[in-house]
Amino acid sequence: MLTRGLELCQTSHILLLFPLVASDLGAACALAGRIAEALPLLEQAIEQGTALGRNRVWLPYWRLHLGEGCLLAGRIEKAMLEAQRVLTLARGSKQRGMEAWSLRLLGKIVAQQEPPAVELAEAHYRQAMAIANELQMRPLLAHCYFGLGTLYAKHGRREEARVVLSDAIALYRAMEMTFWLSPAEAALTEVASR
Repeated sequence: MLTRGLELCQTSHILLLFPLVASDLGAACALAGRIAEALPLLEQAIEQGTALGRNRVWLPYWRLHLGEGCLLAGRIEKAMLEAQRVLTLARGSKQRGMEAWSLRLLGKIVAQQEPPAVELAEAHYRQAMAIANELQMRPLLAHCYFGLGTLYAKHGRREEARVVLSDAIALYRAMEMTFWLSPAEAALTEVASR
């Protein structure tokens, strides 16, 4: 549907919607592992949205997608730059939800750096979770539990990993977020088998 939407934006010259659709399509491609397709779409969304002057509200959202895509592509430095930009933009425009999403992304990034900054990653996740709880952002909360669980498992904190992974799984099930449910269950199984 997003591909068709992007085609309609281009063929019908619907310039105002192009950045929104391109960013969502780029994010979907990145999650599907189609990074070579994703990154140009994510960059185009930012370029065209900024050129149209629609960057005030949507720029943090578009940059968050780009940061996630860069992280999936293994471009850690670029992902970090984008996550920091999102955090600054979100705080500057008082977009608390977007602030929480950027903190989660920062947690994911520093957890994957070499060497990983475990305490900093945990702090970012905890900050994101506090906002997610306050704003009742259950999908974000589930993702934070999953991120913390994988972080704890990687660093030998099995019991903590088991608890937060179980919380992530419960939330994913309750919200029928099946895309993330299987990886979370696999992570919990791996923790239990150690």
